[in-house]
Amino acid sequence: MKIVQINTVCNTGSTGKIAADIYAIAKQAGYETYIAYGRGSAPANIQSFKIGNFLDFGCHVLINFFLGKSGFGSKYVTKKFLKWLDKIKPDILHLHNLHGFYLHVGILFEYIKKHDIPVVWTLHDCWPLTGQCAHFDYANCNKWQTSCHHCPIYRSDYPYSLFYDNSYHNYIVKKELFTNVNNMIIITPSNWLADIVKKSFLQKYPISIIPNGINLQLFCPADKQKSGNTNHSHTLATPKIILGVANVWSKSKGLKYFLQLSDMLDQTYHIVLIGLTSKQQSQIQAKYNGRITALTRTFNQQELVSWYQNAFVFVNTTLEDNFPTTNLEALACGTPVITFKSGGSPESITHQCGIVVEKGNIEQLKNAILSLEKRAEITSSACRKQALNYEKSIRFKQYISIYEQLIK
Repeated sequence: MKIVQINTVCNTGSTGKIAADIYAIAKQAGYETYIAYGRGSAPANIQSFKIGNFLDFGCHVLINFFLGKSGFGSKYVTKKFLKWLDKIKPDILHLHNLHGFYLHVGILFEYIKKHDIPVVWTLHDCWPLTGQCAHFDYANCNKWQTSCHHCPIYRSDYPYSLFYDNSYHNYIVKKELFTNVNNMIIITPSNWLADIVKKSFLQKYPISIIPNGINLQLFCPADKQKSGNTNHSHTLATPKIILGVANVWSKSKGLKYFLQLSDMLDQTYHIVLIGLTSKQQSQIQAKYNGRITALTRTFNQQELVSWYQNAFVFVNTTLEDNFPTTNLEALACGTPVITFKSGGSPESITHQCGIVVEKGNIEQLKNAILSLEKRAEITSSACRKQALNYEKSIRFKQYISIYEQLIK
């Protein structure tokens, strides 16, 4: 069986790592497998095809800026990619993120229809079922249930269209394209997104829920004491580190709540933020020096693990999310999680490994942090035990069953 995955990136970022993990598991199962991607590079040990290039990426971005056509540029590189597909003759196409300015979805789905290729589509956000945005929670918009139009965030939310709201036309075209596949299974990492899909134009397709998985050998407690059956707070010295991690600290990631917390908590606590831009880092250092440690994104996995291991608590202030792997990474390191009740973020949290607070409620967030020491039921061992449910090889082996189901 030949399987080709398509994603924006390969082996970088959360979706790229997921695709690479699925690649490895499918290869172990004896399948011939490939990853086609749009940006960056791929490891030498992965059979891959790069769809886009820097020039095409820039042109696609401009097309979206001026015409609002994210996913409808990159005609030439998409046709070139399909010629490569003709040589591979895949038995299954496994789609991930198709947005990212590297692919023309119209040309791709016409090809899928023409060749009647079975499709697995893992949704990492809501872009496939909207006319513009990847997430709509922050805007509190439900137009996607009927027909997108007059998009309230087309200028402010990814993928940004600065000059033209094309959400209605995009919605109509995407609906026609994406519902014209004969054999497709939708995968969502969260129950939350599965419920969203059931209300969208993709509702006619079968839906399976496969949560994201992580490397539990990499993300693990620092020592036996940390993973023992003790209250987490007793294993840490002051100041107690409140950790926040994001690939991009956009408004929807809730950066402002950490800034507010720094004014509300005493010196017993210290905030560490990872993933900031250089500009954000400079601004925070200038105003919150001594209260917040501001760090840019790290590509050193062991460094990230060390921060998780030494944190008193991992706080996720996301205002819209699918199923964040950062929660899983913290739990795997024996660190409890406090998260807003937003999207699928609470789904990995139990009362023994963290606290869920109302979205945007800064008082509840502060009180949850202050109460953590008194929560005897929240232990490092319980955090680690919960994380064991998301071991990547166990989770991603479920895709093998999906592939076999599609072929049958």
